Amino acid sequence: MIISSLDTTRVAIIGPGRLGTSFAYKLGRDNKRVAIYYHDSEVCKAINRDHLNPKHLTEDLAKRLGGMQNVPRLSPKVYATNDLEHIVENNDFIVLAITMNRLPELLNYLKPMLDKKAGDTCLISPIKGLISDEISKELITPSQLINNNLYNLRHKYQVACIGGPFFDVDIALGNPVCVTIAGKKRIANIIREDLFKFNRKELNSYYNFDIVGVEACGALKNIVANIKGLADSLELGDSIPGTIFARSGVEIRSLSRLLGGSFQAFHSQAGVGDMYVTVSSLASKNYRYGKYFYENYTGNPIETNLHVLERIDGTPEGPNTVRNVYKYLEKKNMYSPLFSCAYKIFNEVSNKNAIKDMVIRACQEDKRTKEYIGPFSRLMYRIMPDHWYRRDKELFD
Repeated sequence: MIISSLDTTRVAIIGPGRLGTSFAYKLGRDNKRVAIYYHDSEVCKAINRDHLNPKHLTEDLAKRLGGMQNVPRLSPKVYATNDLEHIVENNDFIVLAITMNRLPELLNYLKPMLDKKAGDTCLISPIKGLISDEISKELITPSQLINNNLYNLRHKYQVACIGGPFFDVDIALGNPVCVTIAGKKRIANIIREDLFKFNRKELNSYYNFDIVGVEACGALKNIVANIKGLADSLELGDSIPGTIFARSGVEIRSLSRLLGGSFQAFHSQAGVGDMYVTVSSLASKNYRYGKYFYENYTGNPIETNLHVLERIDGTPEGPNTVRNVYKYLEKKNMYSPLFSCAYKIFNEVSNKNAIKDMVIRACQEDKRTKEYIGPFSRLMYRIMPDHWYRRDKELFD
């Protein structure tokens, strides 16, 4: 792949949800030519006519800014199309602003188009999710899924990810945001310097080499936000949220390492920084999901889930991520009390009164009482990460 030949004056965004729309606002303000892909031609016509997204984000911006008349319009350089081939052929940088569940299907469409394309492509993923690989049945991140699916085209593309902390509303309005760009250094620096550097008071970025660790932290903190939103409705006091934050960090570090990431990712802004804002703000879809889940609980988790999703613009990734994570925990015999608790609350529990006790036990009855990783364990994590981690059942249990 010839990185120097990539055209940084134009960018494509696949998926004009909340996040995709917010990046369209930002890149349009920076005088980029922005092409948005959406399958519905009527939505594309509305975006091109009104310079507003009729489905996502606009209503929340109106509430925050005091009326629809105050909502900023997308730049005239932003246009929408339902022609995916046009998107791929005419743009060297493509932002995949979709959910993890939709990514495998999209990659199937993109593969022949990338193969036919004359030039090279950089795929930029802000996706926050984990999924089970169809062949290996291992839990994988978005970049791993992309590389697995496009392996035969690895000479024609590179992938980078955008990590938090950020909220779509802040990006759309030009509030100060600092993101993390992870991936190979040369392509990450082009994204940082030539795509995002035009107004550093709006959006700045740091580089992180650990793309898998950044993605794992970005996905797993959504589960923590689900738990935290729910816990804030349980009247547990002001102290236990700190334990939820800290103990979930232990589980994120262990699982991130097992997925192929590094311990350092959790201690970066894409780890603790992103988790802090996600678990503590109503701007977070995943925090609201947990809060609304408890408030609307009917005794049937599936029914409650549908009611909650109707109240949220966009798709919270946490509920689907925790289902994939729980299957992986069972497969790997991994001890993860908070993530297991989250799965059971949002998928199995039929008694609302039991939820409070489950959260307390997950925080306070962790059988691993040490709050540090000793030198021997650090060494073993480096040598054999696939075998040295928090096991649920020991060899002689």
